[in-house]
Amino acid sequence: MKKFLALTCMIACIFGLTACGNDKHYTDYEQDKLKEATALAETQLIPAIQDVLNNPTAAVLYEYTPEEVEYIVAQVYKLEVDGNAFIKALDSFSAAYKEIGGTGEITGSTADIDGDQIIINVSIKGPAQNAQAEVVLSNDFFFKLESASLNKTSTMGDLMGKAAMNTLLGMGSVFTVLILISLIISSFSLISKVQARSADKKSTQTAAGSAAETAPVSAQEDEELADDHELVAVIAAAIAASEGAASTDGFVVRSIRRRRAY
Repeated sequence: MKKFLALTCMIACIFGLTACGNDKHYTDYEQDKLKEATALAETQLIPAIQDVLNNPTAAVLYEYTPEEVEYIVAQVYKLEVDGNAFIKALDSFSAAYKEIGGTGEITGSTADIDGDQIIINVSIKGPAQNAQAEVVLSNDFFFKLESASLNKTSTMGDLMGKAAMNTLLGMGSVFTVLILISLIISSFSLISKVQARSADKKSTQTAAGSAAETAPVSAQEDEELADDHELVAVIAAAIAASEGAASTDGFVVRSIRRRRAY
């Protein structure tokens, strides 16, 4: 029982430490800065971006240098911005507004301090779909815009669709690999059959070649033997004629020696 209670207390302490680690405690000054930065993002920065996008002459900003963009925004909207960051923010917000069906309305915000930056997440309810804007400001007196982006919020249907697509891709890849492996294994029997046929063909050709080489030799030997018998008969007849005998009976040719003609 004591061990069980000790284990329970340990688990509770671990969860308590985890919860404490996730909570950020800000001073009153930091909380005021977060409120001011949030109000700046909701009431000035995002409306300024929307106003520039709705202005037909907004394309002119893309022709200016970052320093010129900073000067124009400071003069028109009284905002401190990074020129490159503001142009990128225009591109991000323009693409997201097309996906969610319009500019929408702000429904809430959260803000956190991360070192020398203040990060504000602004929820926007669009006509077709919701989105979330991330605005990053400098953590100082000027609250200079360092980056801003707007991204479509994924719905449950989107998440389920992505999960189903990932599942199909994974299963499809597995089945494709299995099919390739089965085809490779089945091709082994075809390879062995081809090799066997090739070996049989080679052995047949070798046997035919050996028979073709042996046949002329045998024919030549028979021919030479036939020629020797005829020669023996002619020599025997010549000897019988020289001796005045009427036939070659009694003559036996023991050997025949060929002499080279000079």
